[in-house]
Amino acid sequence: MSDIKQRLLVMNGQRLVQSEQGGQWNTDKVEKAGLLKPGIYNIHLSTQADKTKTYDGVVLYADKNNVYQQVGKSFVKHDRTDFDKAPGLGSNSSIKYDNDRAVVSPSSIKRGHGLSR
Repeated sequence: MSDIKQRLLVMNGQRLVQSEQGGQWNTDKVEKAGLLKPGIYNIHLSTQADKTKTYDGVVLYADKNNVYQQVGKSFVKHDRTDFDKAPGLGSNSSIKYDNDRAVVSPSSIKRGHGLSR
């Protein structure tokens, strides 16, 4: 059985978690969008995090298995079990690994204004 395709649809202050079944997108969950910007986030396209790298970006979603993060224009998924506590959704976070544990800190990269140095 193939993985279920999931995406986030953020609009009107709501975050919809959707999964594709039979070519149709069905809404599984509706929550407040919080700090997430409106848009469609195709988290099913995410790649597994490489524990030798640091990832800076917005935390989009967390389920019982993964924490999804947008890094640039792509998406990365981190194993939920690597976190002591899942990072806040919508937070611009820097996630790196220390002895196979995910360490979360606020990102120094500012959103939407280019890089400020």
